[in-house]
Amino acid sequence: MKLITKLYKEQLSEWPQSGNHIMAQFDQEKIIVYQSYRPEIGNFAVQNQFFGGAFSLNRMTWIKPNFLWMMYRNGWGKKEGQEVVLAITLKRETFEDYLSKAVYSSFQKDIYQTKEDWQKVVKSSNIRLQWDPDHDPYGSKVERRAIQLGIRNKEIVAYAKESILEIEDISDFVKQQYVHVANNDLDQLVVPYERPFISTNKEVNSKLKLE
Repeated sequence: MKLITKLYKEQLSEWPQSGNHIMAQFDQEKIIVYQSYRPEIGNFAVQNQFFGGAFSLNRMTWIKPNFLWMMYRNGWGKKEGQEVVLAITLKRETFEDYLSKAVYSSFQKDIYQTKEDWQKVVKSSNIRLQWDPDHDPYGSKVERRAIQLGIRNKEIVAYAKESILEIEDISDFVKQQYVHVANNDLDQLVVPYERPFISTNKEVNSKLKLE
């Protein structure tokens, strides 16, 4: 596995405890995002290094740069239809582009003048933005908020083949680490190394209310 990992307890003391933060593993060229699929879709993506086959280009797909939020969403790979957990290496420039184009999935009165204005923008946008409570390994909410991005229409076509550098199946790693969670042994839990991501665009940081 190519992901950089570190003990959860060691990272916990370094992570911000509240506010909006894009917790992720990234460098100047790339960022890791996570998705979970049923084997038919997930295995095809790993074998072919792009999304195709049973993967739908006609519905919105959501990417999450935060590992533990993904584990909350897919039940550590135990939820039906989410058994194959993928670590997707995405071009950083693509992720930055998503952030710049993203429209909030709920009305923000400090950004959009009226609900009608927001609704018009939502309908025309191909990138959706949502902040949700982040979660600890047991699935309990924490004060920090985590981001997820929805991609659709022409953006999903580009995402499926052009914007991804690598797709890795980390399902075995997820299963191994879930044993520590199930045993209430977080001292042994290892998760991907993550730190707060800040956009190079100050206007984007302001729109996202990053702290």
